[in-house]
Amino acid sequence: MFKGSYPALVTPFKDGTVDTDALKRLVDWHVDQGSHGLVPVGTTGESPTLLHEEHELVVETVVNHAAGRLQIIAGAGSNNTVEALHHVKHAKEVGADAALVVTPYYNKPTQRGLLAHFLAVADVGLPIIIYNIPGRSAIDMAPATMGELAKHEMIIGVKDATGDLARVAWQRDLCGIDFVQLSGEDATAHGFNAMGGVGCISVTANIAPKLCAQVQELCLAGDYATALEVQDKLMPLHRAVFMEPGVSGAKYGMSKLGLIAEDVRLPLMPLADDTKAAMDSAMRHAGLLN
Repeated sequence: MFKGSYPALVTPFKDGTVDTDALKRLVDWHVDQGSHGLVPVGTTGESPTLLHEEHELVVETVVNHAAGRLQIIAGAGSNNTVEALHHVKHAKEVGADAALVVTPYYNKPTQRGLLAHFLAVADVGLPIIIYNIPGRSAIDMAPATMGELAKHEMIIGVKDATGDLARVAWQRDLCGIDFVQLSGEDATAHGFNAMGGVGCISVTANIAPKLCAQVQELCLAGDYATALEVQDKLMPLHRAVFMEPGVSGAKYGMSKLGLIAEDVRLPLMPLADDTKAAMDSAMRHAGLLN
């Protein structure tokens, strides 16, 4: 089962292209910091602005360099089922442990369309984690639909970014207690676990992987009181990193730690000065900066 802290890995750039050397260093850093897995080429990995060959390069680089030290859930979603199938097949071929497949955005399929889309990608034979994020995709997968999909042996879980903690219990009832529920929202990850979740695919974990892993491990051990103390250290950072698009916040924070440059691709922009100040303050609160 997939459990714990899974950073939604940023894609580092150098001179406008994917910096594979920096990407490998990040994999090693996350191993050392205690992350339980990585999710390359999600939205935080700037998937909307990566070329197809860059998408595949990032997934293959992360899988190969992790070499079994971390579980790799490859971002493989699209609002085009043919394209999603291509990404899932590639992820399987290079040895990813699972694929994260977002609900098709913009074209707003019906629940029947969602069923057909996810059953098609599940038939590739790689474990599929549904990514339900209605705030970005403009479509919400109903728990009943998820319950139907959970009957497929390769549809094993969900990254839930609805922010609705009651839904965790609802999906637990409809999908079964072994259905993997991972939070897609850092600020509510502690409460999500209390309702039946088993981990988080996290933006903040790009900057504070050790603390995010501690929160998850303490929750899995049932020590929610101590986990809350660690979460309190992280809450200002959870807020600050999303004052602007999360990847811009994550890359700025990582640049402050000397890990990567803060370069993002248009139409995203580097952080404004007031957001940088909020990030600096939040990182000091978390003990990441002196």
